[in-house]
Amino acid sequence: MPHSTITGIGHYVPKNIVTNQDLTEVMETSDAWIRERTGIEERRYIDRTKETTTTLAVEASLKAIADAGIDKQDIDFIIFATLSPDYYFPGSGVLLQRELGISGTEIAALDIRAQCSGFIYGLSTADQFIKSGMYKKILLVGAEVHSVGLDFSTRGRNVSVIFGDGAGAVIIEPTEDKDVAVLSTKMHSDGTYAEKLSYMYPGAHGGYFLEKYAMEGFGVDYDLENNKYGGVFWNQDMLDKARVFPHMEGQAVFKMAVRKFPEVIMETLTDAGLGIEDLDMLIPHQANLRINQFVANTMGLRDDQVYNNIMRYGNTTAASIPLALSEARDEGKIKKGDLVTLASFGAGFTWAAAVLRWGK
Repeated sequence: MPHSTITGIGHYVPKNIVTNQDLTEVMETSDAWIRERTGIEERRYIDRTKETTTTLAVEASLKAIADAGIDKQDIDFIIFATLSPDYYFPGSGVLLQRELGISGTEIAALDIRAQCSGFIYGLSTADQFIKSGMYKKILLVGAEVHSVGLDFSTRGRNVSVIFGDGAGAVIIEPTEDKDVAVLSTKMHSDGTYAEKLSYMYPGAHGGYFLEKYAMEGFGVDYDLENNKYGGVFWNQDMLDKARVFPHMEGQAVFKMAVRKFPEVIMETLTDAGLGIEDLDMLIPHQANLRINQFVANTMGLRDDQVYNNIMRYGNTTAASIPLALSEARDEGKIKKGDLVTLASFGAGFTWAAAVLRWGK
């Protein structure tokens, strides 16, 4: 059975830099307030008339394809992880196929909605497809555009200051060399507290889950007598009451993340027959610098064993790990043969990790 390995990597971020100071123009906040709570100094936003989640993915993909030294027509499977697709449907995978100019190949395109854990879920999926022999050259992408869907007001600042736009991509191919391969992946989820980090409207729930789980203030009053059909997925009430923005209970997310991050990292290392002492580089999901620092301290890792770039890009959810991995490679922070662990935690809740020997 072959192993899987990353043979190419690339990332792309929009050119528009938005600093913490810039955000003070539209909400009551400050550079110090944002840095203290998140570690973020700036983030990137798209040009809203010229860029989309898919166009960011195209730029990152082309870099990964070139880095792998393959022809784009050789790609035989696309995996696209995002929580911010261009359309509600179809998914962004087929749009990426089209924009890359490889539609004629008629290869499959799979969209993954595991939020911040999407890239590692995709990596684990690609790993199994490579091991099975079904595919030989997989394009795995994580791309996000948050800037078009945030509440840029004081009301929404706890969420809006955190997120940014970006993309990262890798090419995954088979190898017989275990010294440059993916060694283990683990994925988990627990939907018990799904609404604590969520984007609930528009949606087909019709308020059912929100009423069932006592989400006070999030229900919708429907005039079903005069609106027998429709109006539950989307209506004016959602706009009037600002329910079309992300919802996050930060403390609940923080407490769960700092517990599950170390657990899944150690689970994955143990599965690979390794320990924390073998680790060269941890690349965690870039949700909050304080979470990453807490996890690093808990696990006894040095600063040079953990790569963070949230300061420059904010939280780019499914894009954050491939973006950070690509930058770490470009900066010489990881080299061939290094033991690298990727770890994520996000909405769902979902969490995952992967251990690999770096081969580029």
